[in-house]
Amino acid sequence: METSLTSTANPPTSATLTIRIIKNFEYRTVKNLVLQNVNLESTTFNGISLIMNFFKAINSTPGFKPFRSVNYDTLKVYTKAHGTKSQNLVINLEHDDDWIMNNDQATLISYGLENETELSFFDLAAYQIYKTHPDVIKWD
Repeated sequence: METSLTSTANPPTSATLTIRIIKNFEYRTVKNLVLQNVNLESTTFNGISLIMNFFKAINSTPGFKPFRSVNYDTLKVYTKAHGTKSQNLVINLEHDDDWIMNNDQATLISYGLENETELSFFDLAAYQIYKTHPDVIKWD
């Protein structure tokens, strides 16, 4: 019996992505948003449907109410399906050069995204501050 990996179970035109919406790095305030049937071949980070899905969920879902005050402006790969995960539970501090999606017009598949990829959505200014002291956790 052959089993396929979950990263190849769905075609790139119908991928499932988990978006880790990060409100605060020091307090580890993170909530997941699962998007299904995302077309990785035609969707861009700045694509109206992707961004609208994020903000629609944040602004309409009661569980995201505390997350509405953040200026979300950056999307970064947290982990790819069947890849190694970061030791940091909030965000992957490595691969800033190639995993931060800073080209608004590039398709998601051009960043190497595949089915079951996890992404982080956050405020870049807060991330830059957090990178200077990632060992500080305020709720300990």
